[in-house]
Amino acid sequence: MMDREKAFQMMKENLKTDSLINHCLAVEACMREVAEHFGEDVEKWGLAGLLHDLDYQFTINDPDNHTLETEKMLVEYQLGDDIINAIKAHDDKAGLDSRMNIALYSVDPTSGFIIACALMHPSKQLENINLKRMKKRFKTKTFAAGADRERIKTCEKMDMELEEFLVICLTAMQKISDQLGL
Repeated sequence: MMDREKAFQMMKENLKTDSLINHCLAVEACMREVAEHFGEDVEKWGLAGLLHDLDYQFTINDPDNHTLETEKMLVEYQLGDDIINAIKAHDDKAGLDSRMNIALYSVDPTSGFIIACALMHPSKQLENINLKRMKKRFKTKTFAAGADRERIKTCEKMDMELEEFLVICLTAMQKISDQLGL
């Protein structure tokens, strides 16, 4: 099994932009927090989040192979089908048939949405973001338009209300705000 340090090193070697690295760190933090909420394996869920876009820079012009290249890159580490399936599920290449798959599918756009909320705040700090602000922004379709609201609402398939999910993800990201520069 790959440990977090090796996963982090591999992610940094394959993703060259700070924004992509920060995105993966944010997704990892959210996945860990959601796993903890459900009493799931925090390390395993964190690895899925940290590695979910490992092949992004190789497949940016070949989206049909996004996550499939990650699967090839990770085969030697024998991470387990659950992590690989969650990674593939976040890009619609595996079913939403497990809590981890659903979580990664919905966390991915949520992290971007929360970052956008922070960047639009005058302070540009996650500490100043709250549920009320997120709910208001969530209703504005043109705000962070790339953060697919329907995908975010998939959290409800885990028997989690949208508001609770947003707070859990925000809390997770606030814990690593220094790393994210927010």
